[in-house]
Amino acid sequence: MASAGRERPGAEQPGTVRPGGRTARVRAAVLEAAGDLLAEGGLAALDLAEVARRADVGRTTVYRRWGSAVGLVTDLLADMAEQSLPRTETGSLLGDLTANAELVRRTLTDPRQGPLFKAVIAAATSEAEAAEALHRFYATRVEEWAPCVRQAAERGEVPAGTDPHEVIRAVSAPLYYRALASGDPLDEAAAGRAAAAATAAARAGVYVCGGRSGA
Repeated sequence: MASAGRERPGAEQPGTVRPGGRTARVRAAVLEAAGDLLAEGGLAALDLAEVARRADVGRTTVYRRWGSAVGLVTDLLADMAEQSLPRTETGSLLGDLTANAELVRRTLTDPRQGPLFKAVIAAATSEAEAAEALHRFYATRVEEWAPCVRQAAERGEVPAGTDPHEVIRAVSAPLYYRALASGDPLDEAAAGRAAAAATAAARAGVYVCGGRSGA
């Protein structure tokens, strides 16, 4: 899937700007508490009353604004997309995709972010609203990194017509497989192989729209 590349939701991070005002502060506190609970115990632990207690806001505020655990998950994903850090530009496709893969790897192996993402993905398997929010989040992340493939095409590194979205998805897919399915080590070597494989396939024309390039 698209690269995750997130820092702690609900908390300010370098390179991010969170709007001021009481409403924004309440949202930040609630989403930070929700993220903590998801990381600690998954979706089953996401109790709105406990979120309100940890965020030090009124229960009525939480129930009125978010309504349900799925509503919180949906807004948490929206916030993560809003606070997303910009992509890395290295000047080469392999360098850019390696940076993308490493960002995904760090996110999925982070003691807090890893469990949080697993909980969000689990929610998306059974709740349409959560699934839609997850799809929007990853569409945003793929679009953020797609220009590195377009730039590679302009430099002649990959054939014209290469689908940038498919290339970015190809980088993170094996990393998510390791994190969610196989349990194989998710280390720097795995991230490097994912980036190298996607780069080689792109250069060979595998991701050219409509089929393999004649190049």
